[in-house]
Amino acid sequence: MSSSHTATSRPGAGGDLPPVAVPEAELERERRWTPLKIVIWVAIALLGGVAWTMLAIVRGETINAIWFVFAAVCTYLIGYRFYSKYIEKHLIRPDDKRATPAESKSDGTDFVPTDRRVAYGHHFAAIAGAGPLVGPVLAAQMGYLPGTIWIIVGVIFAGAVQDYLVLFFSMRRGGRSIGQMARDELGRIGGTAAIIAALLIMIIIVAILALVVVNALGESPWGVFSVSMTIPIALFMGAYLRWIRPGKITEISIIGFILLIAAIVGGGMVADTEWGYAAFHLDRTTIAWGIIIYGFVAAVLPVWVLLAPRDYLSTFMKIGVIAMLAGAIVIVQPQITVPAFSEFAGGELGPVFSGPIFPFLFVTIACGALSGFHALIASGTTPKMVMKERQTRFIGYGGMLMESFVAIMALVAAISLDRGIYFAMNSSAAATGGTIEGAVAFVNGLGLAGVNLTPDMLSSTAAAVGEESIISRTGGAPTLALGLANIMQGLFGGAAMMGFWYHFAIMFEALFILTAVDAGTRVARFMLQDSIGNIAPKFKDTSWKPGVWICTAVMVAGWGAILILGVTDPLGGINTFFPLFGIANQLLAAIALSVCLAIVAKKGYFRYIWVVALPLGFAAVVTITASMYKIFSPVPAVGYWANHVAFRDALAAGETTFGTATSVEAMEAVVRNTMVQGTLSIIFVTLSIVVIVMAVVTTIQAYRAGGGKDAEEEAVPSRIFAPSGMFATRAEKAIEKEWAAVAADRKPAESALD
Repeated sequence: MSSSHTATSRPGAGGDLPPVAVPEAELERERRWTPLKIVIWVAIALLGGVAWTMLAIVRGETINAIWFVFAAVCTYLIGYRFYSKYIEKHLIRPDDKRATPAESKSDGTDFVPTDRRVAYGHHFAAIAGAGPLVGPVLAAQMGYLPGTIWIIVGVIFAGAVQDYLVLFFSMRRGGRSIGQMARDELGRIGGTAAIIAALLIMIIIVAILALVVVNALGESPWGVFSVSMTIPIALFMGAYLRWIRPGKITEISIIGFILLIAAIVGGGMVADTEWGYAAFHLDRTTIAWGIIIYGFVAAVLPVWVLLAPRDYLSTFMKIGVIAMLAGAIVIVQPQITVPAFSEFAGGELGPVFSGPIFPFLFVTIACGALSGFHALIASGTTPKMVMKERQTRFIGYGGMLMESFVAIMALVAAISLDRGIYFAMNSSAAATGGTIEGAVAFVNGLGLAGVNLTPDMLSSTAAAVGEESIISRTGGAPTLALGLANIMQGLFGGAAMMGFWYHFAIMFEALFILTAVDAGTRVARFMLQDSIGNIAPKFKDTSWKPGVWICTAVMVAGWGAILILGVTDPLGGINTFFPLFGIANQLLAAIALSVCLAIVAKKGYFRYIWVVALPLGFAAVVTITASMYKIFSPVPAVGYWANHVAFRDALAAGETTFGTATSVEAMEAVVRNTMVQGTLSIIFVTLSIVVIVMAVVTTIQAYRAGGGKDAEEEAVPSRIFAPSGMFATRAEKAIEKEWAAVAADRKPAESALD
């Protein structure tokens, strides 16, 4: 998977090998401002300012969707160019003369020097799971403006900062997991709390990611076939790059794209046959077990076999689809009728999720703005693949910006739909009854202004996309797919292509999320091996097969059990489990930022410590407040324990139905699930508070001492060269030519020796 320029002897002054890093003088030259650069950035700032003005201030009964695209893109460009550069200069301080763990520990399995574009693809695919799809869709309940602000502003100052810092700090520490880094930086108490919290939270996160896939593919033979075909396609890509045509990334990307389109088109054909329908029309429980088995297999295979090519393949699709959707929005210019703040923005109860806008908007939209899951990837697989230190900005900060754009597109797709259809799709089956009549009665009973849902609207929409029903298709993915299909058919194919676009989006989303499931499972295995390795050192060896298999099995069993609970939840697994996912995810972000705070303090960078303290403080307040609501709220729709007690008492009183549960079995399931959720909420927030307190104590101690002990691994000179961003700069191209010339000179000599 590597396309680097490598040396077999040590480069150095007076040697015959080219530079391994761009000289500082060249970097300084690239930073200089020119009149053209000034004009470009002023234009970007003005366009972004106009877009934000239209969204936040000049609001009429409708708003053109193009302003979401312009506000997001302009803000991302400014954040990447200026804020990430500020962080790079003052907190990161990369040195490409140092070898990364991928180079110094290369083992062909986990530590693999990987082309920056493939590494970016892996990282983006792994972090961009269900969160940026589900959270914004659910948060559309509150209106369009709160979610838009949090997604775009949050990622600049919180999410991308966390991803960038964790990736770099983990890379400097040999690719250690966030839990092990916490143990190194915060001591035994803080480190142990962080490790336990990270392991438990990872179980919840991966389970919810898998649950979204299950909900998207349930009873959809077209989707099941298309997504299943991505596995052999990814295996073929891995073999192609490894043995058939090493380094031919563009070539295999084109082949992979063609095969993916064939899988989508073929899925429709297969689903229309009697045998295809019988083979691929699977219930949700069967799909869940299939994902559990897949997660185990994918996590134990070498990274180059399935994980990296699948991630690159899915990233190619993800970025392409999101760019295509953004382009379609600009051309079609759909009008948004959803209000900036909806009828549910000021209360605690809502049909999609319950809780006040603060703090629950900020935990409902996790990935896309700030996500602790990313810290696990950034300290798991990715730091073991990065070739050069300066690439961490492109991969860490840039990868998170792209995920945020996915979240904005998901939000726009959701709010572009008729509001009645949106609520019919995202309300639980317990609320709608799972029938057209029940959904119509429920949605029209919400009292939404301008909403008049009819049975024909639901049946005709389902028929248009080739599905039996769209009612209570919770989880975000079906809503995003319908929104994407609705927008794309206005640009290509018309109503006749709705079914293709819908299932194209379903496959894209399931592929999107599955990459996070397999990467998440692998990272969970790394964390458990690190943790057990503190007692039994043999487990720290990631190439030791018994340790790999045992730890993978333990973590898969954990998230698999939660997945089955969610699939069988009578109240709609995603509706009841996603709040726990959001809170756990943001608590993990607070843990990751706490570790970063301690590292920055020990380095003595106190003048710039606010870069970490600002998002940490916000994440801590939001998540601890949300946890208190879920633990102590007396409102059953909000508090886990209140809900638990209400259903438990109803069962004790001999009731056979209660609330939206229509049977004793359903009531017992609610009691069981709320017990699990409530207990985990207490454990998560307690462990997180311990970690945050220990990080603050460590920071104060470092401040008083003027710094602290640096846990970075000893620097090893690099012997390879690679560009830092998506496209090589002029100076980088010149160095690449030097390396290419050296490689060309060596080939004849090596052939003669052979």
